[in-house]
Amino acid sequence: MNLTRKRAFRLACLGAMLSYPLAASADDATLAPRKVPAKTLQVPTADISPGMQKLIAAPLNPAWNDQFSTGAEWRKFADHQAIKVNAGIPAMMQRMHVGMTASTIDGVRVHTITPDTIAPENRNRVLIHVHGGCYVLFPGEAGTTEAIMMAGFGHIKVISVDYRMPPEAYFPAALDDGMTVYRSLLKTTSPDSMGIFGTSAGGALTLEMVLRAKQLGLKLPGAISAGTPMSDATMVGDSFYTNKLVDNVLVSPTGFCQAATVVYAKGHDLKDPLISPVYGDMHGFPPTILTTGTRDLLLSNTVRVHRALRRAGVDADLNVFEGQSHAQYQFDDRLPETKEAFTEISGFFDRHLAK
Repeated sequence: MNLTRKRAFRLACLGAMLSYPLAASADDATLAPRKVPAKTLQVPTADISPGMQKLIAAPLNPAWNDQFSTGAEWRKFADHQAIKVNAGIPAMMQRMHVGMTASTIDGVRVHTITPDTIAPENRNRVLIHVHGGCYVLFPGEAGTTEAIMMAGFGHIKVISVDYRMPPEAYFPAALDDGMTVYRSLLKTTSPDSMGIFGTSAGGALTLEMVLRAKQLGLKLPGAISAGTPMSDATMVGDSFYTNKLVDNVLVSPTGFCQAATVVYAKGHDLKDPLISPVYGDMHGFPPTILTTGTRDLLLSNTVRVHRALRRAGVDADLNVFEGQSHAQYQFDDRLPETKEAFTEISGFFDRHLAK
């Protein structure tokens, strides 16, 4: 075969390869699921710290399939889990050089985290934090770890909302408490100088708070950060299935977090944008930064929110960390990936909040 015929043959093969998927997707009457053979995933090591490698390599969360069906059962589990979390908070606060005080704002429990040194540009700024935990976990101080890291790495004052959870209250109590704090702060602080942030259920609540503020005609915050948000409680999204049993934190779309969300919703439609904010109207949203990982069960939840924001013309950043499962970028304040994530987020707030 001469050179000209070889080139023509290769071009014909390439054309067939490129056109086949397009033709198949256009002509298929049904969308058949793809069967994938079992395979072994190695722990990624490129540009990942040894500490993060250990988190990635950890066995599946032993509580991943806990299916408690009542608020009282979840609270008992949450209180037990909080003991270990609370034990590590004093040392974390010392490393982050922050102080914390508990109080109430218009009847809502809060923890105010203040860094020893507030950056000059942040003296008139404040961040509202809504913690994660599938709407049922991390009561009291246990819900402040992300706020402590943000205050420490970002050198900014943070007010963490200790919102009501089952069995004390159900949907929309968490959202209502966040909004009560936001409305109270609007009396003394320009919204342009305020930000809202949270991860997982806290990421969803962050988005829900903006949707609710729009409904109420309130001025919106200057910027928000939604870390790997639980933005679709109906379990729609590719990574719910591609990362099933790969994410070693949430593990499965039908695991503990879904069971907890169902208890929190207490019969309410899970597709309501105030539970699944990806279905909400995001036009007019403030600049938003989203964070996730390649093994995160909620990778698609995060990506879909990013696309919804971009389609709405919103300034939105998407940060994806290699190999990380759900929210692992905030599991240990001593890891370089944690510092990198919070530096990115605090830098985003610095660029978008008024001084």
